[in-house]
This record gives sequence, structure tokens and C-alpha cells, in this order.
Amino acid sequence: MTDPTLRILGISGSLRARSYNTAALRAATELLPTGARMEFAEIGDLPLYNEDVKEKGFPTPVARLREQIRAADALLIATPEYNFSVPGVLKNAIDWASRPPDQPFNEKPIAIMGASPGMLGSARAQYHLRQCFIYLNAHILNKPEVMISLAPSRFDENGALKDESTRALIRQLVEALVEWTRRLRR
Repeated sequence: MTDPTLRILGISGSLRARSYNTAALRAATELLPTGARMEFAEIGDLPLYNEDVKEKGFPTPVARLREQIRAADALLIATPEYNFSVPGVLKNAIDWASRPPDQPFNEKPIAIMGASPGMLGSARAQYHLRQCFIYLNAHILNKPEVMISLAPSRFDENGALKDESTRALIRQLVEALVEWTRRLRR
């Protein structure tokens, strides 16, 4: 029996039009193994988290994000690093999506990668995300770690990934995520 196509939801923690993290997700889409496909979540239209707003019901963009996460077999998150941590827009999306009832991160396979212009390639932000997702009972993929340092040198002027070593790492990551997700489904 053949596994049905795995649905991976890509979430970029950057809203920039020429985001290296969004570009890394596009590269990941091209590198997916057979039997997997990726769609993207839009988090830029989410309101700032406010429990008073939530008490009136989830706003439409939040409900849409929660449903996308719930429907996905796995998540691939690409995050920049701002001030040694997770960008506010990404943390806001996690805060909204994780509200009860039925928070959709529970037991969800998740892989994290990130790009930054600096030497650490979003390492600290990735570790902070891991803490959040451990609390939310997600299944975080530990290896390989993809921390794209010196991001401007790894992508061309159109945002296409030009660095072959980074391409190989992203390929390893998406292959591992697909295998991890299939293993968890058994």
C-alpha cells in the first residue's frame, strides 16, 4: 500500500518581500522527495494576540491558520533571528494557533530551519522555538540542523538558493522530515 501524499505546511517567520527564510522555504519545496507537497501559511495578517479578542471567537485569519496546521501532516518553519530570539510575527502566530481548545501543534511533526545575515544562522531563535514546541507537545525533528549563516551570500539577487552546500542541507532536512512524519504515522 502506497502512502498518500504528505502535506507539509511551510511557515516563514519573516514578512519581508525578499526574505531569505521565505526563499529557503521555496528551495525546500523544490527539494521535497516524491510523495510530499508543501503549501504556505500566511501569518502577516494575524492580529496581535489578545485573549479578549479570542473570547469572541478566533478571528478569520487565525481560524484559517489553525485549520492549515491541523490539516498538515507536518510543519517546516523557517525563522530569522531578531534580538537573539524568535521574530514577533512568528511568536504571535504560535500564540494564536496554540490556544485551546484543540491546539493543532499537539503531536505534530515539525522541522525548523533559519537564515540570517550573521554567523549563527538563527541558532538562538531555533532553540527558542524548540522550547515552545516541546511545551506544545510537538514532535520536533532534531537533525539535521539547518542554520543558514551569511544568508546574502547564499541566495542570488532574485532570491534563488545558489549555495550547493546549503541546498544539500535543506534536502537532507526535508527528506528527514518526510521520513520522521511517516515513522510517526505507523
